[in-house]
Amino acid sequence: MKIKRQKQAKKNISFYKYNFSFREPFQILIDGTFCQAALKNKIQIKEQMPKYLMGEVQLCTTNCALKELETLGKELYGAKIILQRFQVRRCPHFKSPVPASECLLSMLEETNPHHYFVATQDHTVTAGLKKIPGVPLLYIILNTIVLDKPSQTSLDHVQAVQLGELVSPAQQQSIRSLKEEQGIGHKDGERRGKKRKRKQSNPNPLSCLKKKKKGVPTPPLKKTEDGEKRKRSRHKKRKDNTSVPVVTNT
Repeated sequence: MKIKRQKQAKKNISFYKYNFSFREPFQILIDGTFCQAALKNKIQIKEQMPKYLMGEVQLCTTNCALKELETLGKELYGAKIILQRFQVRRCPHFKSPVPASECLLSMLEETNPHHYFVATQDHTVTAGLKKIPGVPLLYIILNTIVLDKPSQTSLDHVQAVQLGELVSPAQQQSIRSLKEEQGIGHKDGERRGKKRKRKQSNPNPLSCLKKKKKGVPTPPLKKTEDGEKRKRSRHKKRKDNTSVPVVTNT
């Protein structure tokens, strides 16, 4: 039974990895109901969760979930101690806390962009997250942690992406990055509208040289009158009249 459950979990994790770009460490968003069930069933969440998901995990919660356990009193004191050990993720209700179920669903937004797993026993949260594509659900049953099969909303979303009717989250991210590079986004569009100030550059060193003083202009050559030919002066070589004396034999 344990091997079969492990194989099913591996299959479901591969579904979310391939279709919704889930990566390790897996972020597990936990509420007080899950901690209370783990306490009753003697489940060590920190030890068993990485083994069950076959990978590194980050256990986290929200401030609203902690506040809710504080208001419920001593009955859930043990669950509160367990939940306090996990990372607290910032939620938009820091100043005015809301019920944990409402807070967890708000953290998922419309498409679960932060790739949260949700660990809960709350039926309100379970019903709400099944309407959001790409949200893995973890719950405790028969003293074991179980990863629920993908919801029908997730299956329909994947089918629509394959048919080309929708864009997958990975494609949406690549489109956003391309828009930012090209400056097409809203913020980037405002930046492009503003004129960029030119940086002050150093002056051209050639322009800093002192100008040379102009010399006295040379007078133009006189033109010869029309019809006159310029005489060439020729130097005749003088011949040497000294003759060499002839020697006669006597």
